[in-house]
Amino acid sequence: MKKSDLQKIKNFEALVKGQEKTFVGYPVNTQFDYSDLYGLLSYPLNNVGDPFAEGYYHLNSREFELEVLDWFARLNHAPLDNYWGYVTNGGTEGNMYGLYLARELYPKGVVYYSQDTHYSVSKNIRMLGMEHVMIKSRQNGEMDYQDLREMLSTWRCAPPIIFANIGTTMKEGIDDIDEIKKVLHSLAIPEYYIHVDAALAGMTLPFIDNTPIYDFTTGVQSMSISGHKFIGSPVPCGIVLALKSNVGRIARAIEYVGSLDSTVSGSRNGFTPIVLWYAMKKYGFNGFKKMVRKCVRNAEYAVRSFNAKGVKAWKNDFAITVVFPRPSDKIVKKWQLAVQDDIAHVICMPQVCKQVIDKIGEDLANET
Repeated sequence: MKKSDLQKIKNFEALVKGQEKTFVGYPVNTQFDYSDLYGLLSYPLNNVGDPFAEGYYHLNSREFELEVLDWFARLNHAPLDNYWGYVTNGGTEGNMYGLYLARELYPKGVVYYSQDTHYSVSKNIRMLGMEHVMIKSRQNGEMDYQDLREMLSTWRCAPPIIFANIGTTMKEGIDDIDEIKKVLHSLAIPEYYIHVDAALAGMTLPFIDNTPIYDFTTGVQSMSISGHKFIGSPVPCGIVLALKSNVGRIARAIEYVGSLDSTVSGSRNGFTPIVLWYAMKKYGFNGFKKMVRKCVRNAEYAVRSFNAKGVKAWKNDFAITVVFPRPSDKIVKKWQLAVQDDIAHVICMPQVCKQVIDKIGEDLANET
């Protein structure tokens, strides 16, 4: 390789390092150090097939993946004798798997999802060829349960597949599983499927007291959580959990790899399960709780600070996402803010400290 090529890489690294200092609009933790794992990048780790089934490809990290899945299953009170899952390439794949599983169980089912749902979900629905109905959202990003009731009444002939958000993309609104089930029961709907997208809040709510309950004890049947968001990872990744009894209906034995074909992808990243395992061991429950508490306090500080400067900011209960009026493109680009229509947000991830919040507030205030 030419020296100029190596210099190009070094220049790019310097650019990324600089951009990281103003990275506040997206739910990605940049404060991590996995240097202890770098040696493993010399090997083609591939977790092809079902993580719970041994195969012929031995350069895998199944042992670590199973520990990660067990940790998340316990965190979300999944039935330990009836859960299944795998480490995905990210939240979109986890949501696709939940929808795919629901479709296989209810081929004539109709997907109900709110207008604040992540943009990738409508893409997943189109790819899977599923009937769907978009439900209105409340001002805070939460699903409108009255509209859900009306739409369910209209489509009573088809089993409902409810796509619930535990932390919407822009406002971190939380759909209430109990309210959804009340609607279903009031309409005497006997069969339904509930999938939970807990991409961000799946790693914050379990560490906060008195939060809404959305885990497997509520009757949800599958759940997707991102790994590169709150935990932090150099590679996008996530976790999907589902009831083993449901997954067993779609798994197929594949002789070529000596395993079951029960995931969306064939070859799967064998490095990311070790990244998640490393973070679990490094922080543990109490470490993540301390980290979440700090982020929530910083979000509360941001709301107070922005409003004191004349910027009308707000956030949902338990959220680390701070919403405010959309600023100029100059500020959006400088701070890499996520925007939609007339709003923008800052997500108080571990790297977004009070000093950074103060600087953002000053920029916003100078425009008002």
